[in-house]
Amino acid sequence: MVPKLPFEVKNSSLFKDKSLVGGEWVEAISGKRFDVIDPGSDKVWASAPDNAAEDVDAAVNAAHEAFQTYKKINPRTRAQLLLKWDALIRENRDDIAHIVTYETGKPLAESQGELDYALGFTWWFAGEAERITGTIQTPSAPGRRVFTVKQPIGVAAALVPWNFPIAMILRKAGAALAAGCTMIVKPSPETPLSVLALAELAMQAGFPKGVFSVLTTSLENTPPLSEALCRHPLIKKITFTGSTRVGKLVAKLCADGLKKATLELGGNCPFLIFDDADLNQAADALMALKWRHAGQACITANRVYVQKGVYDKFAEILTQKTSKLVVGHGAEKGTTMGPVTTPRSLDRALNQVEDAKKYGGQVILGGGKIIGKTGYFFEPTIILGAKKEMLITSEETFAPVLALYSFDTEEEAVTAANNTSMGLASYYFTKNIDRTWRLLENLEAGMIGMNTGNASAAESPFGGIKESGYGKESGKDVAINEYLITKTGTLTLDGHF
Repeated sequence: MVPKLPFEVKNSSLFKDKSLVGGEWVEAISGKRFDVIDPGSDKVWASAPDNAAEDVDAAVNAAHEAFQTYKKINPRTRAQLLLKWDALIRENRDDIAHIVTYETGKPLAESQGELDYALGFTWWFAGEAERITGTIQTPSAPGRRVFTVKQPIGVAAALVPWNFPIAMILRKAGAALAAGCTMIVKPSPETPLSVLALAELAMQAGFPKGVFSVLTTSLENTPPLSEALCRHPLIKKITFTGSTRVGKLVAKLCADGLKKATLELGGNCPFLIFDDADLNQAADALMALKWRHAGQACITANRVYVQKGVYDKFAEILTQKTSKLVVGHGAEKGTTMGPVTTPRSLDRALNQVEDAKKYGGQVILGGGKIIGKTGYFFEPTIILGAKKEMLITSEETFAPVLALYSFDTEEEAVTAANNTSMGLASYYFTKNIDRTWRLLENLEAGMIGMNTGNASAAESPFGGIKESGYGKESGKDVAINEYLITKTGTLTLDGHF
């Protein structure tokens, strides 16, 4: 029976609040559950099983058993299953969007937008399932042929964040299921229910039991459960999206078992605006990139560098646009920016603002928590006169706080942009074609936005360099290869060259 929800659902079968293991909806062995909180009201509205390390073995064994059959399923059949899943998610888009809004706080329009974006992955990887190919060659030794074949690696585990719970799952699971792997998802404690809704639709789509499993858990049990997944001998692949700090811990755990890992980690992304840029184009791109989900995206602009000749003008344009944002509960009509998802983000934002003031930063918009609203609301904040010594320069914000730095030369801007341990994405706006090419090659990031803000899409390889991780998600060939092994065969022929 569906509990009383703070919103209406058209399809009540979509709401699940138990874990999915081996095709069965189950509670944790301990019987414990944890609360799910609406960031827009700070109120509990649901709960989910608080799985622990002791719950991992049964889930992995079920997924491994399912893999023995699923890996042999014809690629076209896997593609058809993905397309059926895709169709069911589209049918239930609005219901899922409401769940996402009450879990993350983002405005309903953004939740719907996340689903539209995320469905690009199921559609794309349905096609990739039939594009997996090996090779054949004639080697230097006579009378031989060398073949390579691609095969699914095995059971994969996905450790996913709360900021884009649908997109992160479909990007990872789409590739894994297309490749012929089975997958266990450990969602963030903030967003278990949207993932469980996807699991229900995967079952309805016809994926065999055990192919797609979900283990929910609390913040307290996240470390031991995640470690148990990383260390389990039947888990052959880990995919993690989250902070660089935790990513390094995951990498160490995977190293013990020499497990293949994909790590999509912190961003601290720079955004460069030159004198010759179209300032309105740059401001519109920055608005969508920075204030989406209250600044809580790994590829959001964290450091904005503006050339001195247009600094004041750009600051004026950006402030005018930002002042029109309507902050409120994500489900309220007219809201264009919701709360941050966790109270921790409020503390980080306030700390960065106060630190900026110490170094002479001018807060020209916002600057604090919104008083009089229940929930985790912070004002959209713009800081002028940012300096490299400020905490916001080195610490990823993950909140609606934006600082503007000034620069004189291209070389100065590139040096400042690259002066970080991270390298996920960089953005720049200029109408100079020579500079465009130089920046593409000189900026140290895995993804470059050229007169472009958010560029993430299913057909575009997603991933960073430096301490932003390794491996690629989405894109032709590269993403699905993260879930494949390459096996080499050498054949000796008689009576042939």
